[in-house]
Amino acid sequence: MDIRLISAEETLPIRHAVLWPTKSINFCRVSDDDKGLHYGAYLHGELVSVASIFTSGKVSRLRKFATRSEFQGQGIGKAMLTRIMSDLKASGVEHFWCDARISATGIYAKFGLQPEGECFYKGDVAYTKMAVSWLGEPHKSTCT
Repeated sequence: MDIRLISAEETLPIRHAVLWPTKSINFCRVSDDDKGLHYGAYLHGELVSVASIFTSGKVSRLRKFATRSEFQGQGIGKAMLTRIMSDLKASGVEHFWCDARISATGIYAKFGLQPEGECFYKGDVAYTKMAVSWLGEPHKSTCT
């Protein structure tokens, strides 16, 4: 498996297919995609997983993490999170968080992220904020 930085545009087909297949591809864009770091996992030369990271100061947020359904359960998400979190720690990031679909909280918990706050919905999908702090006191983000 090859995990590398990719462009925001390259993330769109997988974001669309996995996260919001009934919406338009433009729905899958993030307004500040041009400011993020976008990771892609390639298996046999084929892009199979994407994740986007948005950093402000010492805080990074994971958004739009998606692995094509036929490649889920093969350790690709684990490899992506391992690489991303390693890169973030090396760059001095102290706090990492995401809005996790309830169905995906298990993978984040394996990496030390803990739920913060109540369950909430985006459309009909249930989410919870999950976060981990690597240095100092836990950061209490006001972002949702």
